[in-house]
Amino acid sequence: MSTSVTGTATLPPTSILDEKMKKSNPGKMGMVIFGLMLVGGLAYIGMKLSADLAIVHSASVFPFLLLGLALLIALGFEFVNGFHDTANAVATVIYTHSLEPHVAVVWSGLWNFIGVLTSSGAVAFSIITLLPVELILKVSKGSGFSMVFALLVAAILWNLATWWRGLPASSSHTMIGSILGVGIANQMMMGNSGTAGVDWEQVTKVFKALLISPVVGFACAALVFLLFKAVAKDPRLYKAPEGTAPPPFYIRALLVLTCTGVSFAHGSNDGQKGMGLIMLILVGTVPTAYALNHTVGAKEVTTFAAVSTQVAGVLQSYEQPGAVLAGEPGPEIEKFVSTKQFEPGVTVAMQQMATDIRNEATSYGSLGNVPAEMQANVRNQMYLMSESLRLLPKSGPKMSDADLKVVANYRSFLDKSTKFIPSWVKVAVALALGLGTMVGWKRIVVTVGEKIGKTHLTYAQGASAELVAMFTILAADNYGLPVSTTHVLSSGVAGTMAANKSGLQMSTIRDIAAAWVFTLPAAAVLSGVLFWLFNMVGK
Repeated sequence: MSTSVTGTATLPPTSILDEKMKKSNPGKMGMVIFGLMLVGGLAYIGMKLSADLAIVHSASVFPFLLLGLALLIALGFEFVNGFHDTANAVATVIYTHSLEPHVAVVWSGLWNFIGVLTSSGAVAFSIITLLPVELILKVSKGSGFSMVFALLVAAILWNLATWWRGLPASSSHTMIGSILGVGIANQMMMGNSGTAGVDWEQVTKVFKALLISPVVGFACAALVFLLFKAVAKDPRLYKAPEGTAPPPFYIRALLVLTCTGVSFAHGSNDGQKGMGLIMLILVGTVPTAYALNHTVGAKEVTTFAAVSTQVAGVLQSYEQPGAVLAGEPGPEIEKFVSTKQFEPGVTVAMQQMATDIRNEATSYGSLGNVPAEMQANVRNQMYLMSESLRLLPKSGPKMSDADLKVVANYRSFLDKSTKFIPSWVKVAVALALGLGTMVGWKRIVVTVGEKIGKTHLTYAQGASAELVAMFTILAADNYGLPVSTTHVLSSGVAGTMAANKSGLQMSTIRDIAAAWVFTLPAAAVLSGVLFWLFNMVGK
């Protein structure tokens, strides 16, 4: 085997992992552990879902069939996300022989599971805010279902296509593109400008995170690797794996630790991307059970009523002289949220809706007591109110800091009532991610380990890339921003190769860059076409 000027082994014609991957199997212990998790998880999901649906009284089985189909597709997206993205978390420990493949995928699946269960839901709902508000409010109607199905099917198809090519493309990037496609298609079908229904400020915020995170991954991983070389003088750190022997203990422990951290971070961030869409499915099919958070009880409703009165007073202080509301407040506020164009009647409408929501909540006593036929309506009012308050400081009158605090406090009550994720949804997503990881890890491992640089990935390079990926994803999760595990880790590996002067395989870099560039428009076109087709079929 030849060697580069830096002392690392250059790539042989055949991957050193080929034989090992051919012989790899799940292993009895791994199958037992994941089997127990799967059985326990499915039992928990069934128990919780049955309890939730027990309050739903429907003469037709159609909503339940639709719910089953929609959940199957949504969890299918998470399954594909698992073998497409989660495989990045195990790539370095498998490539460096720190863990056997079947142990690594089970271990990664466990920490993805923990990451999903402990996630806040902030990323899930930052994705939802990108969707056209009129489709979110009509999620129980044909156009709402067309939106959800188009998003998920487009994302699954593109992820499968890039996985088949062994390309580390981004599920986050795919989902954003799908959302944009639906938003633009919806506006064009309504006869408006194609970009009118897209919240470009929110899209820009999310897209910046997706754009900057690979740059952070590249630069920071390169710096961490150079720090390794300056501090850790053990020459074994800078050698490629030899045969199938595991690395020295402390190196192995570091790589397992970083694999654990990336797996947890991936579950906490990437695992949320389908959760918001699953919640839209639940609201659309069985609003009686999921439109409102039934854990909000009488004590919280009493506090909410006081905060509602406070925010109504704040809104009244910003009303312009002579401003009147012609008709119901809902259409006026929906127009403001959709167009971002503030008009004098908006604050009047918002004050009226805040009062209406307060009166409804206090008359029922708790959100669980809201009549079945009113659940979706109350949810829509709360959602609209929250979104309008999010936009008001930017598009409306300049508000004082004290008033902004009142608004933020009121929004937190609204969001708790409508933006919640049941524990069984998190368990279902975690299981889907884990199953996907066990299926699809091989293609991505070879790409990360051998096709980014011109030399084999060394222990120090793998640890540097994963350390940076772990902290980058956790930081993004803290701010509620979706980032791509794939892009952060693969760019981190490229950064270490550049820092080591190992050279990059430009054909792979071009393929990854092409996937990055084309993912958004391809997913947008695909989801837009599917949205139009589903709407035509549903008419």
